Amino acid sequence: MLVTYLEASRDLCETESILFDAALAVCRIIGAKVSTAGRATGHSSAIPAWRRRIEERIAKARALIGRLICFRSGNNRPRIVRTVRMAFAGTNVSLSQPDITQKLTERIDDLKQRIAAWGKRIRRYTERSTRFNQNRLFQSDQKRLYESLERPMVSGTGPAPNQADTVAFWRGLWSEPVNHSEGPWTEVVASQCAGITPMDPVIITPDNVAEAVRRAPNWKSTGLDGLHHYWLKGFMVCHSVLA
Repeated sequence: MLVTYLEASRDLCETESILFDAALAVCRIIGAKVSTAGRATGHSSAIPAWRRRIEERIAKARALIGRLICFRSGNNRPRIVRTVRMAFAGTNVSLSQPDITQKLTERIDDLKQRIAAWGKRIRRYTERSTRFNQNRLFQSDQKRLYESLERPMVSGTGPAPNQADTVAFWRGLWSEPVNHSEGPWTEVVASQCAGITPMDPVIITPDNVAEAVRRAPNWKSTGLDGLHHYWLKGFMVCHSVLA
């Protein structure tokens, strides 16, 4: 069955999709746990639980600061007063005492210091997590590490480019005739290279493909296709198509 689909594939992308579907079918038949969430989408951008908790504390503290400032400015609405009472719960501070303005200022400064400390904690944890992930990626797949350092991942949440504008942009680069300046040195180089024997065409055989995948690690981190080398070794019928 796999041979029929592989022979009908028109390009490498279709061949890869067929092999991935075959690998997924095998995993489902044998009951293996499969995760395809990261296939062709890069790493997950989910916010860690610890960061969400700290960010929630920061948001609540900022909201409390805003209400304390409103009360200090003379806003005595019931909701504001109730929030201020809760902020001083468990202390001997009364809203009717003479130095309440000073107590409000001290409480606001304390909350601002806590927000600054929480922000530093997020930065410290993030830097530590980044170092840990980079060290682990260096041990498993150095190529992906260097690619991520040279080309940082960007979020794909922005609007998609307009198709007509994209076609017009590249058509303006590749479809318009261009007159290049041909210097005399090009003729000299062409005459010098005239006697060079062209390289024989490279012929890739199924045995070459089998030998290449034989030396590859079975379960090393995959690329964007999500297909491990193990399946290229197991599905030997694909070697002739890949060649």
